[in-house]
Amino acid sequence: MSEARDAEPAKTGRGHRLPRDPKPWARRHGWFLAVLALGAALRALAMLGYRPALWFPDTYTYVVTVFRPRPDLVRPAGYSMFLKLLEPLHAFAAVTVVQHLLGLAAGVLIYRAARRAPRWARTLATAPVLLDAYQIELEHLLVSDTLFMFLVVTAVVLCTTRRSTPATGTVVAIGLLLAAATLTRTVGQPLIVVVAAWFVLRRRFRPAAVLLAAALVPIIAYGAWFHATYQRTGLIGANGVFLYARTMSFADCAKMDPPPDLAVLCDPRPPERRPPSQEYIWAKDSPLVLRPGITFTKENDDLAARFATLAITSQPLDYAASVLTELGRTFTWDRPVYPDPEIYAYYQFPVAPPGPPGRYPAQVGAEYAKLYEQGAIGTEIVEPYAGWLRAYQSLVRLPGPVLLGILLVPPVAAIVRRRRSRRPGTKQAGAPAWAVSWSVAVVLLVTPAAAAEFDYRYVLPAVPLACLAAALSIKSKPRA
Repeated sequence: MSEARDAEPAKTGRGHRLPRDPKPWARRHGWFLAVLALGAALRALAMLGYRPALWFPDTYTYVVTVFRPRPDLVRPAGYSMFLKLLEPLHAFAAVTVVQHLLGLAAGVLIYRAARRAPRWARTLATAPVLLDAYQIELEHLLVSDTLFMFLVVTAVVLCTTRRSTPATGTVVAIGLLLAAATLTRTVGQPLIVVVAAWFVLRRRFRPAAVLLAAALVPIIAYGAWFHATYQRTGLIGANGVFLYARTMSFADCAKMDPPPDLAVLCDPRPPERRPPSQEYIWAKDSPLVLRPGITFTKENDDLAARFATLAITSQPLDYAASVLTELGRTFTWDRPVYPDPEIYAYYQFPVAPPGPPGRYPAQVGAEYAKLYEQGAIGTEIVEPYAGWLRAYQSLVRLPGPVLLGILLVPPVAAIVRRRRSRRPGTKQAGAPAWAVSWSVAVVLLVTPAAAAEFDYRYVLPAVPLACLAAALSIKSKPRA
């Protein structure tokens, strides 16, 4: 009996379906249930050991937007809307509980979507999102990445429906989920194109058009709100600034020969002696930060975009090498400190309660955080639970080379399968089922390396999708 039939309820002689005995179902999925239970226990430890949550510099921007509803110039307001939904509870602990539940739900969705794979492959595909210590720590941080991951995973899972042509309602849901992901983190924008292209490759042109329409409606509405606020086109006002910072890892003004208005953004130091890219956005001595007005004015952003464009077109090979260097950090075995000790420390379960970040708008945001909580804010570390988690984090994570191996499984499996089944006159199938999750995972890894810089938390949302692609590329053998 195949895996698909194994999961279906029994039928009576009249065609009525009867529920199966829950005990056989539990035995069939016992390994996954054990992994899920362990994941839930680890998240309970996080709630017990670090109360109510862990803070990140971005947190304060999101909290300010909850009480001052307006688009932010650097980050879209999707996560703030999520916080606003939970604000009546007046508890950041409730936010972390929901984020941990989203992490567990992502594991369940991956397991369900990989239903055609062997159960061992399905279970292994869920292990990183359910058991990786850094994933659990990310869910305990008050940042947008867990929500973003869940929205993208849900959208991709809906793409794996067994129907050759998904229902219109399903396609609309996929579009809305990708729009919500984009309004949570702007790296979601290319994912809309990737998923629509997947439908086109499968010759499903109408679903592709419906998906694009469903995704564009909320994005255009948000863009209109942004334009009404700042008289600027876009979802944020920092694209040029971030790309400028990215190019400063290789930009050589001697090669670029910039005009005088762009030359003010040059750094005379050789690239190997420069700080990490993000310092050109936040450091007080950055050429861009030293310009009049705030860093993200339209004039500064346009100037930064022009500088970045000139750097890339003047030094395309240097840019490509820089992108590959940043992307390569994803696949290292160890976990070196990067981009700086302060940011790196936020991804570790701390030994001592961390102080509030010093960057603006921490001062203003802290007051709004107290209003959100309706009480004092801070992180209380409770032993021995916190110590157990720290010990676990020192041992359990997904190493970079293993992630690379997971990404290589689908294309290698496809090549092997094609060589074994090649026959004259055989019609080539459209894009395989694993292609959409694999493509989304790759785009999530490459885009930050190309447009900003590598960051450990940017890797984690791609992991469950890479695992799903690997599982989908391994087909179950029918049992007699």
